[in-house]
Amino acid sequence: MDLFPFLQQNWALVLIALVSGTLLLWPGIAASARSGLTPTDAVQLINREKAVVVDVGEAEEFAAGHISGARNIPVADFDQRLPEVVKNKTVPLILVCPSGARAQRCLAKAKTLGYEKAVVLGGGLRAWKDANLPVEKPEPLAP
Repeated sequence: MDLFPFLQQNWALVLIALVSGTLLLWPGIAASARSGLTPTDAVQLINREKAVVVDVGEAEEFAAGHISGARNIPVADFDQRLPEVVKNKTVPLILVCPSGARAQRCLAKAKTLGYEKAVVLGGGLRAWKDANLPVEKPEPLAP
């Protein structure tokens, strides 16, 4: 039996097989495309090597919730404030934002400034929350 005539006659079945196979593989492809440190690895880095967590989200996002002990340096101020906030360039630096996209952009800037151990929390604060890790929020003011 020739393959080409079979494919011509059953093109719809072939298309369905390709689409369903792609949909089955998509979660793995998407996970591998997400680069950065996992939340579990970030916790180990914080505990073992005293990594500094820098949240590059805006002040309002930081106030809505952040990783405990994180320092806030918005992207617009990143180049100027990072050397002031994190003086020791030899400690690991974990960059985080709500989704991880802005932190990824700041990674190259941090490396240029001499923070060779800088990494990004893959998936950002969302991944941290999905892993059921604690998020610090400011306490509401008493009336």
